[in-house]
Amino acid sequence: MDLIEPLVRHFLGIFFLMIGLQFSGRTLGLYDRLKFSHINYGKRGSAPWWHRHAFNLFRAAILGICVVRVFADIDPWLGVFGPLYHWPVLLVGMLLLLTSFAGVNYLQAYMHADWRSGIEAGKGRQKLITEGPFARSRNPLFMAIIAGQFGFFLALPSVFSLVCLITGATVIVRQAHEEEKALARQFGDAYEQYRNRVPRWF
Repeated sequence: MDLIEPLVRHFLGIFFLMIGLQFSGRTLGLYDRLKFSHINYGKRGSAPWWHRHAFNLFRAAILGICVVRVFADIDPWLGVFGPLYHWPVLLVGMLLLLTSFAGVNYLQAYMHADWRSGIEAGKGRQKLITEGPFARSRNPLFMAIIAGQFGFFLALPSVFSLVCLITGATVIVRQAHEEEKALARQFGDAYEQYRNRVPRWF
């Protein structure tokens, strides 16, 4: 525990900071190259708009808390679950976060120019991807993100991370429903055939 606990504590602060920098850098690079934003909030007040803002709020809270934990002992304020706060659990959480990170990057690279965050208004820039990992699940990217959220809970088992997990998973499931409705409108029969052939999750 003397080795793993500080390792995981420092890992979380660096990991979420690097995720923020990578996501921002990728988004800016795509915008500079293609001249349109790959980040879509949706209509103000709509379900996707609320999902995006809730996700951003929790992402900022996670980053802030994980960075502060490197320098200060704030765990009593987070409601840490003592029975789970042992090195094997923390280590599994860290490894699950790394696996999720690799999976998200692989899937975004697989989608290449068709990757979007949120629902894009209009038509013409995307195609329906039905092969590779999308031939086994309609939402492999969302599953990878939820796996990462579970990994965060294990790496910092607490009331705070449990709230983040429940909220994050709920928002992602709701967003999946919204995105599927948008894909059905955009691709019509082609998407209906795909939806009948491939499960939403597993």
